[in-house]
Amino acid sequence: MLIDSHAHLDDEKFDNDRDKVIKSLKENGISLIIDPGDSLMSSIKAVKLSEEYDNIYAAVGVHPHLAIDMDDATLESIEALARRDKVVAIGEIGLDYYYDNSPRDAQKEWFRKQIRLAKELNLPIIVHSRDAQKDTYDILKEEVDQNLRGVLHCYSGSLEMAKEYIKMGFYISFAGPVTFKNAKVSKEVAKELPIDRILVETDSPYLTPEPHRGKRNEPLYVRYVASMIAELRDVTFDEIAKATAENTKRLFNIK
Repeated sequence: MLIDSHAHLDDEKFDNDRDKVIKSLKENGISLIIDPGDSLMSSIKAVKLSEEYDNIYAAVGVHPHLAIDMDDATLESIEALARRDKVVAIGEIGLDYYYDNSPRDAQKEWFRKQIRLAKELNLPIIVHSRDAQKDTYDILKEEVDQNLRGVLHCYSGSLEMAKEYIKMGFYISFAGPVTFKNAKVSKEVAKELPIDRILVETDSPYLTPEPHRGKRNEPLYVRYVASMIAELRDVTFDEIAKATAENTKRLFNIK
């Protein structure tokens, strides 16, 4: 059974068939989903879903796009949500210099503050990094201690950088882009990293893998990500499914 380690099932694109999608997961070989918030409101929704469905776990946090709107009260609300039983991480947090929807100083400030919250609560972090590799790495390197752990979600960096993150105790997660024909770097990273440090995800409803690009992404398509990684590493699909599920449970402390 696969685990989709990152799917936004709280997104409005699932409003018409969310219950059907969630209830069909097990029959499609998906045992669990981690649903990360990207705002206070979506974090609340993710927690609610996790409490309604046995096979959903939540992460809570504010995405860098919304850092400009962050304040101490929002962080306190995130902390309160993070103490709920089925919340397994702080995320999705990080830096996004591609869109620059929030000033970079604000992004860095609230990334650090949410990292420190995760360390206080002894929770892993789910990191979003786009066109911000150096600053993401520098901040994580400065903040690293025995409590800091997490995953670089939808990883798009180099093999060398991935190895540095692994040395710091992080996992690397692959999504739909690893299936794209021009994804040479992602394919190299997925082929070469230690199998005990790899996760798979969909980032639903975004980043739909081949052969369904252009359609809404959904958790059952995580099989295409796992299949590509199995092909790249010349191992069986079941081996990748088993390893990535075990890795996800280990990182998020899911029994």
